[in-house]
Amino acid sequence: MEIRIGIANSRELGFDSNETAEAVKQTVSAALDSGANYVTLADSKGATYLIPTAGITFVEVGTDQSRRVGFVA
Repeated sequence: MEIRIGIANSRELGFDSNETAEAVKQTVSAALDSGANYVTLADSKGATYLIPTAGITFVEVGTDQSRRVGFVA
């Protein structure tokens, strides 16, 4: 699924993750609620991102559905 995170005074971070939408929501919410300095997320290729919680402006979590290929009649 695609994840997009807006970071204040910076660009938007976008990547694909193997995590479920609910798991990503829980990870980000827990970091924000606990007052953690960073939230850690991993993409589908194994890269890890440390995102400063103070700078998060939005988090957009895509759906778990795969994209359809082909024509719809």
